[in-house]
Amino acid sequence: MSKPSRGEIPGLAAVPLYEQVKRHISELILLGEWLPGTVLPSETELARRFGVAVGTARRALADLTAEGLLMRRRKTGTVVTGRSPHHSLRFFFQYFRLHGLDGSLMNSSVEIKKAERRLADASEAERLALNPQDPIIRVERVRTVGGRAVMHDVMVLPAEQVPDLKIDDIPDRLYLYLLEEYGIRVSAVRESLGAELATVEDCRLIDVAMPGAILVIDEVAFEQTGAPVIWAIHRAVTDKYRYLNEVS
Repeated sequence: MSKPSRGEIPGLAAVPLYEQVKRHISELILLGEWLPGTVLPSETELARRFGVAVGTARRALADLTAEGLLMRRRKTGTVVTGRSPHHSLRFFFQYFRLHGLDGSLMNSSVEIKKAERRLADASEAERLALNPQDPIIRVERVRTVGGRAVMHDVMVLPAEQVPDLKIDDIPDRLYLYLLEEYGIRVSAVRESLGAELATVEDCRLIDVAMPGAILVIDEVAFEQTGAPVIWAIHRAVTDKYRYLNEVS
């Protein structure tokens, strides 16, 4: 990992420094670069690596220890635990929503199929607490794991909250984009899960054949004021994957 310039980790300028360090350490753990049992570098070395003060690195480690990703051992140092809360609210929107049958994190790629600005229809206005005909951004995308299309999403958000978002340059992680670019922090999410038979549209977009089963996740994400910021519907195959929900 290259060393960031001091005082700022690229792409996260709006986020407190200790939170930036937490995210980078978390990614190293969750993506398997730092396996359970790994002894982390010292606070001084981590501070140098991330270009922050030692106190900033210390606070990041303390938070991750409290959250269960790390533990302190006398005479050893800070060690990666075997418990990774993939779906705490802090990780909820940073990583792929499906996991392997053994609970392992799946590395996925995202392909945007369609993105448009238009006026909200009745259901979109109701879910996002908008007035009918308020402008929205609607994104359709497909997630692929190991060359297999396994999930397709429809995500809708009020256009006025992301005035600079370019339709031809939609970020993969919309929730992080809201935080990093606009300071909009998701504080709660309401999900409704169900099972349905695959539709013709499912078969066109992801690797499923009729009458295969589809997991449907209907979710609304809320910011700290209680206002809804994104309504999303995810439709996924589950023959080799599971939806893991561990909120802590």
